[in-house]
Amino acid sequence: MKVVERYIMRRAFVVFMAALVWTLAIVWTTQVLAKIDLVTDSGQSALTFFEVAALILPSIIPIVVPFALVVAVAQTLSVMNSDSELAVVNAAGASRWTIVRPIMLLALAAAVFSFAVDNGIDPYARQKNRALVASSRADLLSLIIQEGTFRKIDDGLFLQVGERLPNNRLGGIFVADSREEGVNLVYYAKTGSIIERGGEKVLMMNDGVIHRKTLTGDLSVIRFTSYAFDMSAFMAAASAVTLLPKDQTTQYLLNPSANDKYYQQSPYEYRAEVNQRFSEWTYSMVFALIALAVAGDARSHREARVNPLITAITISLFVRWLGFFAASKADEIPQYAYMVYGVPIVASAVAIWFIVSNRTLELPVTWADWMTNFASRIADSWNAFKLRLSRRGTSGQGVG
Repeated sequence: MKVVERYIMRRAFVVFMAALVWTLAIVWTTQVLAKIDLVTDSGQSALTFFEVAALILPSIIPIVVPFALVVAVAQTLSVMNSDSELAVVNAAGASRWTIVRPIMLLALAAAVFSFAVDNGIDPYARQKNRALVASSRADLLSLIIQEGTFRKIDDGLFLQVGERLPNNRLGGIFVADSREEGVNLVYYAKTGSIIERGGEKVLMMNDGVIHRKTLTGDLSVIRFTSYAFDMSAFMAAASAVTLLPKDQTTQYLLNPSANDKYYQQSPYEYRAEVNQRFSEWTYSMVFALIALAVAGDARSHREARVNPLITAITISLFVRWLGFFAASKADEIPQYAYMVYGVPIVASAVAIWFIVSNRTLELPVTWADWMTNFASRIADSWNAFKLRLSRRGTSGQGVG
């Protein structure tokens, strides 16, 4: 590899890593916030929460890597063009392959990394994640012994404990059970405790009443001295781990078990997941080609109506949206599997044609003009807002 090729690759790699870290941090934070109820609703420790949060990373890496790469390539080439470095490279008689080769080698490494994560690490991380969530929901003791909390135990089943008493007893127990269709049951008990009976968890309630109400309006009240509320059904359902196609390993997706009930109900989802995993890794190379077609020409930046970075990201977003659309439709319509592979192939072919023919890939003129005018309006509004703030500050100081 030539010195200039190593120079281009090094610069692109540094920007790629910076963009990858920041993009991952932003996307990861949004995904983690959706899991905060694991701590608030199930009483789990912060360690469990951070373990679940860490297991989310492999699922977002294959999506984020191509976008970090297109930002790195477009930004690197744009800066090199602004500094006249690309013009110097062209004037020195170097072919366009001098710029393309280091970028594509970096893209190939990113694609291999995405493929390894998508097909090797992510399925096991998803399975571990589901097991942790299921075990946290099944931990009934940590779920209900918090005082003064009203918690959803299962669909149609809610429980509240007023206080904790000595000897692992509970006080002020309230249970609302509407799991049986057409019947609403409400339990009140002064005291109670969780005991093991025949290897099953049972909530033993003492000195309370049961309110039973039907859809017809019939209401009955039963007073009891002690009542055993069976929680085994919930415990079994909560501790069971249901694996979806996204959670299965690639080997299993290629040869699923004939006894898999989910596969029997939705076989197309397994095939769609395989197609997505075998096509998703290619977007790193597709986006690199798009960035090269947009920003790889020394003349393109001065002639472009919109910054090459914005153009490359916009085109990449559109291509990726087409890929997501095809993958979502392939779950129900198998014919969309052709589109899952066709989107990256066609996008690559178009970008390669622009590169080979020494043309610059740009947005349509109307789009470019609209984006330029929109950016100008935003900048003018922001400058006017800052001017008003400065005037208010100056007038305030004058009054003082």
